[in-house]
Amino acid sequence: MAIFALFMLGIANFAMHKAVLESAHPILSQMPWFFQKSGGRFSLAVEFVILLGAMLMVDAGSAGWALAYLAYSALNGASAWMILTGKV
Repeated sequence: MAIFALFMLGIANFAMHKAVLESAHPILSQMPWFFQKSGGRFSLAVEFVILLGAMLMVDAGSAGWALAYLAYSALNGASAWMILTGKV
């Protein structure tokens, strides 16, 4: 069940990440060159590695990683909301 919850959180994180990348917000111009050059694909790959790592750790029996990924997702959600609504 925790793996499924992480997977659903991962889908939400990818959606938020993609929405921020497509927003063309001025804050994106402050990202390092390798993030800008790849058009956001590198940052999406990093997002995938984080999700995969959390899922593997939870599968190995470390439930704390599920809580950590939940906190990470909450921070991503708050950040995406602030960027997309112009609060930043």
